[in-house]
Amino acid sequence: MFESGKKSRTWIALLAVLGLFAAACGGSDSSGGDGGGESGGDGEAGAIWVLLPSSEGSDRWETDDRKFFTQALTDSGAEFNVVNAEGDPSTQQRQAEQAIASGAKVIVLTNLDSGSGSAIIASAHEAGVKVIDYDRLTIEGPGADAYISFDNVRVGETMAEVLEPAIDALGVDKPQIAMLNGGPTDNNSSLFKQGYNATVSARVDAGDWEVAADEDTPNWDNQEGLRIFEQVLVGAEGNIDAAFAANDGLANSIVAALKSAGHDPIPLSGQDATAGGIQNILSGWQTMTVYKTITGEVDAAVAVALAMLNGEDISAVTGEFAVTTINNGQADLPFYALTPVGVTVDNIADTVIADGFRTWEEICVGEFEEFCPADR
Repeated sequence: MFESGKKSRTWIALLAVLGLFAAACGGSDSSGGDGGGESGGDGEAGAIWVLLPSSEGSDRWETDDRKFFTQALTDSGAEFNVVNAEGDPSTQQRQAEQAIASGAKVIVLTNLDSGSGSAIIASAHEAGVKVIDYDRLTIEGPGADAYISFDNVRVGETMAEVLEPAIDALGVDKPQIAMLNGGPTDNNSSLFKQGYNATVSARVDAGDWEVAADEDTPNWDNQEGLRIFEQVLVGAEGNIDAAFAANDGLANSIVAALKSAGHDPIPLSGQDATAGGIQNILSGWQTMTVYKTITGEVDAAVAVALAMLNGEDISAVTGEFAVTTINNGQADLPFYALTPVGVTVDNIADTVIADGFRTWEEICVGEFEEFCPADR
């Protein structure tokens, strides 16, 4: 279950050998456009363009997704380009325009908001370019040609499954719960919240818990998350017993606010299994994170992109995901859904370490070394 995607990449490479070189035809500009880029294949602009959203909010986009896309697409032999919009929808639209103008055949898009994402998809379709919604669904608009992500409601449910017993174990009468949600323009943020809020609402309705704060974080900005949670602590006079943070970056903002206020650790969720998130778990400041196998997500995106590039039926693409459909508000899209995994101090070694997604070497540094297992 926790393999790093080597088997997936094997059949990706076989697929490429069967037909990729006849179909891959990039443009002549390999600069990568606004936001920086990385090219592959013959050094042309790339038949496949990957449009990442930012470097802020979550470390994953530059630390993980770029690396794994570059590796998988290089192994496939495809011409490609990976760029990052650095949180600016206008920059992402310019990158999409450059991809289309330079001859891209497939765009893998992680949108910054559904409005700009819909405009990119419409422009691409007008030019005959296929679009894959990667990780984030573009709601409304014409709809992408496929959506590859995790069951994002399940991500939030996984947070609640781990935190609920930890909150009950506090033995506090009506614990005060804070929710620090993700960016309000990101459809995934609402899905994550839908998942954990189902448990929160049920416990509130039962008279067991109380919600002390329910705050969105614009653009998933960690500094803004810190400011928001500092205000939450002040408003609650420090009486916050547990917090649902939508990802590890926001969880770390909560940790920073708690430490600054001289507050003890509280049950706290996270997501993305970042090195910082794992460090906070080991040191006792974060209860859990949700591990989304980014290698598997990238492998699925590359497999579908290569099938599109070769004019093949994407419904024939198989891997470690469920194939279903999802409605973006206007159309039903093929949905390649991966399963998230909850990670706590008890299963770090069996999940993110065993999978090769994280290493003890990157985690056990500085002040965190003392919390790592001696036999690692």
